[in-house]
Amino acid sequence: MLTRKQLEVQERRTLAPFGLKAADSRGRVHREGEHPYRTCFQRDHDRIIHSTAFRRLEYKTQVFVTHEGDYYRTRLTHTLEVAQIAETIARTLRLNVDLAKSIALAHDLGHGPFGHSGEDALRDLMKGHGGFDHNLQALRIVDLLEERYPTFPGLNLTWEVREGLNKHRVPLHLSLEAQVVDVADEIAYDHHDLDDGITSGLIREEELQGIPIWRRVHREVKKRFPDIRPEVRKYQIIRRLIDLRVTDLLRESERRIRKRGIRRPSDAQSVRERIIAFGPEMERLRAPLKRFLNTRLYHHYHVVRMADKAQRLLSALFETYLRKPEQLPDTTRNRLGKEEIHRVICDYIAGMTDRYAMEEYRKLFHPFERV
Repeated sequence: MLTRKQLEVQERRTLAPFGLKAADSRGRVHREGEHPYRTCFQRDHDRIIHSTAFRRLEYKTQVFVTHEGDYYRTRLTHTLEVAQIAETIARTLRLNVDLAKSIALAHDLGHGPFGHSGEDALRDLMKGHGGFDHNLQALRIVDLLEERYPTFPGLNLTWEVREGLNKHRVPLHLSLEAQVVDVADEIAYDHHDLDDGITSGLIREEELQGIPIWRRVHREVKKRFPDIRPEVRKYQIIRRLIDLRVTDLLRESERRIRKRGIRRPSDAQSVRERIIAFGPEMERLRAPLKRFLNTRLYHHYHVVRMADKAQRLLSALFETYLRKPEQLPDTTRNRLGKEEIHRVICDYIAGMTDRYAMEEYRKLFHPFERV
């Protein structure tokens, strides 16, 4: 049986010198004894998986709200896809896979219902009251809001995982593992939003022929598999697009590691540029696709209608709870007086799934709905 100490020895033998070792972790806010057969990053991974916030990701929107169809990505499926891409990159570069996966699994815990439109609504509602940012909300969840342990609040994750969740506030000085997750997130949502956009009919494949990287891969796939169904061809194109991005990222990141003389984890955190990055040619090729998604999907009138409806719904809930906080459940209402009311309501709404938010709206505003 492998013990934790043997696993830590194995890390020192197999990881690159610049990969973060579990034995070198800066530890946790609340001191705990180490586990006999799991490293600290493996424990973080398991704590995140078992958290309430992680389970709720199943019914939180990525782009399309959950009742639009059960074949679209949710925050949970997106998170799993990010973790898979991050694992591939981290393993190939000989970084700490357990750390990268833990950051990936927790990176979207702070998202509220209804995707980015929900975040926009909460940000507007919290103006003058500390604001709202899903990265900082993820930290609130793992540091404070999860209630699973008798001796401390939150999940008491390691410093390295918590630092990785705060990526937008500290865009530089991140560990290589945190940088991997940041880029894996972008790779996942670019291509899987594209997939969902085509599936929904909001994007037609013919429109994508004007994008060089799509046209190139489409030609390759059609030449190799001339008789496959359009649905299968779409998956093969997107699969190949992801592979191209990841391959380029690995080569460019390895080049930057050598160029910058990165030999220790701290070396990567002291340079003024990202080490895990795409090469110049890939940066040029991916830009038209991102512009296309922004114009043709994220600003499609159907998506804008969903987003606007979601914002109105969350605003109505927030204002109702603010006007009469007695309507909040006991566990939430008990925090009033200890924390500012706007923050308490924000935490409650941010924790909702799409489905729960819609049910709560019906209970509060539909006269014949059971409360």
